[in-house]
Amino acid sequence: MRYRVSHRTTYSYDEDVSDSLGIAYLVPRELPWQQVASHAIVIDPAASDCTDDTDYYGNTVTYFQVTTPHQQLEILATSEVEVEAPTYDQTTLDVPWESARPMLRGDDVADAWKVQDFALASSLADHTAEAHAYAALSLTPGRPIGDAVTDLMHRVHADFAYDKTATTVTTTVDDIFDKRAGVCQDFAHLTLACLRTHGLAVRYTSGYLATTPPPGKERIVGADATHAWAAVWIPNGGWLALDPANDQWANDRYVTLAWGRDYADVPPVKGVIFTEAKKSSLAVEVDVAPAHEG
Repeated sequence: MRYRVSHRTTYSYDEDVSDSLGIAYLVPRELPWQQVASHAIVIDPAASDCTDDTDYYGNTVTYFQVTTPHQQLEILATSEVEVEAPTYDQTTLDVPWESARPMLRGDDVADAWKVQDFALASSLADHTAEAHAYAALSLTPGRPIGDAVTDLMHRVHADFAYDKTATTVTTTVDDIFDKRAGVCQDFAHLTLACLRTHGLAVRYTSGYLATTPPPGKERIVGADATHAWAAVWIPNGGWLALDPANDQWANDRYVTLAWGRDYADVPPVKGVIFTEAKKSSLAVEVDVAPAHEG
């Protein structure tokens, strides 16, 4: 599938902002199953400085500074991306999950330390006793890694309700268990915490999911949103991408932006401002459209 992606972020303030410094993770990754034909980021008012760099995990990061006084700041990221459904070698998915714990393997492979990093606790995916116990029901002794983590994905989808009002970007794993509800970001964090407590390496992935309109209905422009899912490391098999919010493996409808230990590593936009404004608002509009649409 080939998609045109538009991601517009608008900040509004009740007084002038004299200086705005920001960081954005809005450039899709180049991957074996994803090719980026084009991308651009336009900032209004125009940035006095705007530079791309590569972070620790290989994500493209855009650093910008706006020094023109403004009461509204708009960041518009556009890209055209071609995506294939990832494929997996069944023999790698059939290994016992215990054999997939990177800290116990001692693999002499390139960047093994980066894989191990994803087995450690992070600020939004803490290693809690409840997460360990919840995952243990899926991670039974000797169970194949692909089967075990997919079962956990099914359970998270069934046991936790999708509710946009239940959580915030700072919600903890304990909060998610307490409310038994959340959004895609929360379900990804929950999956990370559950599997990492058993020694597996799992990364948080941010991106987009192209939506399919109901039969007979036209696709609503701007109705899509940023999305998040988890990916589990499979020895000699790459990373198995799981979306517990939709109870499925990632396919050719998923556009990958960036990945890290959790949301805090790869928010779409973050920054600091200098202002005397007392009120502010944030509006985000995302559209993921098949490239053949006009």
